[in-house]
Amino acid sequence: MKLLAADLIVLIHFSFIIFVMFGGFLLMKWRWFIYLHLPAAAWGVLIEFFGWICPLTTWENQLRQNSGGEYSMGFIEHYIIPVIYPEALNSDIQVLLGIGLILLNLIIYSWCLKTWARQA
Repeated sequence: MKLLAADLIVLIHFSFIIFVMFGGFLLMKWRWFIYLHLPAAAWGVLIEFFGWICPLTTWENQLRQNSGGEYSMGFIEHYIIPVIYPEALNSDIQVLLGIGLILLNLIIYSWCLKTWARQA
């Protein structure tokens, strides 16, 4: 059961990362999403710039340790885990990821603003 809970946290974590990266597109449908997306994006940038550990990582690790610490090498472990926790990740790469996250969101928000201006 704990292993299943750890896998669920990995899926939530992955979903949050996708939201941080591309959640700005949701503003095209629901402008109020800016109140959810901006803090999430800021959190993602801070995690990368300062090398903090996300609480979701801590919870997942605790659940895995309590269940024997093994990955079953299913879909989540094979495809999702390497995206969230790449082997070559270091502080320099994290800073680059943070900068990339800022640039990506600036592009998305700029596109949204231009679209809104054309609609007005």
